[in-house]
Amino acid sequence: MKGLATMQAIVYVRVSTEEQGQSGAGLAAQHDSCQRWADKAKASFVGPFSDEGVSGAAGLDKRPQLLVAIAMLAKGDVLLVAKRDRIARDPIVAAMIEAAVSRRGARIVSAAGEGTDGDGPTDVLMRRIVDAFAEYERLIIRARTSAALQAKIRRGERCGSIRFGYDLSSDGKTLVARADEQEAISLMQQLRAQGETLRDIAAELDRRGLKTKKGKAWAAVTIARILKRAA
Repeated sequence: MKGLATMQAIVYVRVSTEEQGQSGAGLAAQHDSCQRWADKAKASFVGPFSDEGVSGAAGLDKRPQLLVAIAMLAKGDVLLVAKRDRIARDPIVAAMIEAAVSRRGARIVSAAGEGTDGDGPTDVLMRRIVDAFAEYERLIIRARTSAALQAKIRRGERCGSIRFGYDLSSDGKTLVARADEQEAISLMQQLRAQGETLRDIAAELDRRGLKTKKGKAWAAVTIARILKRAA
């Protein structure tokens, strides 16, 4: 077994599009929480490995950076997350990830605690409860979103904001392409095809003075959403 001082904390952070605006859910907040845990445990901080704009229900095949993080685990290491729900918001997905980590001789640790300090009956029960509530929260969010959209449709209102790349025409209903934003989308696609990361693409868009719909600097999760829609 590794001594505590040589234990590696392989740090994984994840955020979905919906969670970007929630307090404490951002990537920076997760990083800071994990850093504090690693410092207290005198563990070597490795990472973070970040999956941005990824749902908590997504499997391992949709989590490229989680796969990299797991592959780096050695016996006695920990896969460190800020909260248990960063691993998954689906109990089955969480169990699959936990099994993959266990096969490496490592374990998952939540900086928030949540039953990850050991493998006793109480710890295992706590993990199962946390996973179940994470799934419940995800389903509640989905149901509320669906209900809100259906209510808007029944009232004859336009659903959602005007997506990047378009403006409303004079009739207030149909969308027309906007040249500067279409240029930005083309650049995103070109850079992504060249293997650039989402953060590098954001930096390049900012450097060229191309702004978001709200005239702000770019974030990786925003670019991921736009590329997904464009595809």
